[in-house]
Amino acid sequence: MAPQPPQPQVRRNFLGFLKSFMGIIRILQILCGAGLWVTIAANKYEGSIHFVLFVAVLFWLLTLALFFITLLDKQDLVPILGGDRWMLTNFVHDVVAAVLYLPAIGVIIYKTKKNDYCNLEQYKHFCLYKVYLAASVFACLGAVVYVIGAVYGGCRKFRGGSPTPDTQTQHGRRGIPVGEQQA
Repeated sequence: MAPQPPQPQVRRNFLGFLKSFMGIIRILQILCGAGLWVTIAANKYEGSIHFVLFVAVLFWLLTLALFFITLLDKQDLVPILGGDRWMLTNFVHDVVAAVLYLPAIGVIIYKTKKNDYCNLEQYKHFCLYKVYLAASVFACLGAVVYVIGAVYGGCRKFRGGSPTPDTQTQHGRRGIPVGEQQA
């Protein structure tokens, strides 16, 4: 038996979330986090850079999980954190990520400044300056995107918004028109 294509309503919900503000923010968070940890992990690193790598990978994985759970509209299945607490969970995630990205930015900028001596054309040895500079850019962009997500999530949460407002504009909880929902 051939697999059935996804139903149009489900595809519309996916696209609705992907085109929403929070969907775009989550995608940017995933891209900035991946850029940060791949840039560091692909090169030689030591010492305090382990903390930067820890923060980048941890929040990249958590953001991926939040993204796919929301995309699939399965937040009700998450024990303790899902259901009515989903917006608060997203808000706390973004706040904690933004707060932990700040010391990570400090560490990576310190390491960048510490290696700026080797940014000369005459210097022939391997130098991590450009790697740390690229990682600093990704870390700063990631922190900004997490702050934007936290502010947006906080506004939504404390103004009494719905858990996934962008996918429920004219439909009920599961994308079914409100008058046709079944128990």
